Parts: sequence; C-alpha cells; structure tokens
Amino acid sequence: QVQLVESGGGLVQAGGSLTLSCAVSGRIFSIDAMGWHRQAPGKQRELVASITSRGTTTYSDSVKGRFAISRDYVKNTVYLQMNSLKPEDTAVYYCNANIWAVGTNWDDRWGQGTQVTVSS
Repeated sequence: QVQLVESGGGLVQAGGSLTLSCAVSGRIFSIDAMGWHRQAPGKQRELVASITSRGTTTYSDSVKGRFAISRDYVKNTVYLQMNSLKPEDTAVYYCNANIWAVGTNWDDRWGQGTQVTVSS
C-alpha cells in the first residue's frame, strides 16, 4: 500500500522558518511530479510549489522567494523549506505525488496533511 507521510509542521512566529518533509513508502515503480498544496480555513486548497521528475520547480506568487521545494530521489521524499513565514501562510499543508505503484496505473496520491501555524 502506497503512503505519503508528512512531518515538520508546527507553530512558529512570523519571520521564522520551518521545513516540511513528505516520504513516499510502498511498492512503487516510479514517481513523477511531487508537490505541496495548502488549505487555510474557509479557503480552497491551493498549489504552493511543485517539482518534476527532472527537478524543474514552480511556485505560487505568494511564496516565491521565500519557499524552496526539493526532493531526494533515493529516499522518495519531497521537502518544503519555508522561510520568512507570514501569518497568511497558516494552513494545513498537503503533499502529493504522481505515482506508478505495483498493480496500479499512474495515480495522484495525497498525504494526510500537516498543520502550519504562523503567529504574528
């Protein structure tokens, strides 16, 4: 069974930093793009950052220059380094990955989410 397990969320003061991790486990053949989304209370889930299998990254305008996404191809893990955090970054952060797992086709998988709270 494929699982995406996130870690690294928490409470931080404005201007601080956090690093989120998301490890993919299970019987998989390959992982294509990986990314981080977030959902604040009362708002729709939005894409924060993504990284392709070749390492090409994209960011939402709201986090450009402050957040950095990276991945470890051996550990099947994606990271989100978040700097200069603002109260408006407060949300539940979800990782996702396009995965080809044993016995399945390519499919979008999601983690359970990790809470990030930025205090002013």
